Amino acid sequence: MNKTLATILMVGFVILMTAGFSFAEYAMGGGESFPYFQLGCLIIGGLIMISLKNKFQKIYATEVAGAFALYTLYIALFTSPVMEAVKNWIN
Repeated sequence: MNKTLATILMVGFVILMTAGFSFAEYAMGGGESFPYFQLGCLIIGGLIMISLKNKFQKIYATEVAGAFALYTLYIALFTSPVMEAVKNWIN
């Protein structure tokens, strides 16, 4: 039961982080410059992390959640709308 609950919580966390990424990128750049490739990478990375959590029992759910949160941040940093925002903020 504990393994199933941890997997369900991880799936929920991955879905919420991916939805947050999608909303933020759409709000910043609009529909014409939406980063579909980065969204695909984020979804595949989430699936890989969930499968690793499911396969290896000694990995804590909080560790996987933290790793996925950092992965989402790194993916978001290298999208076009974020780069434009950083350029505008620096200038």
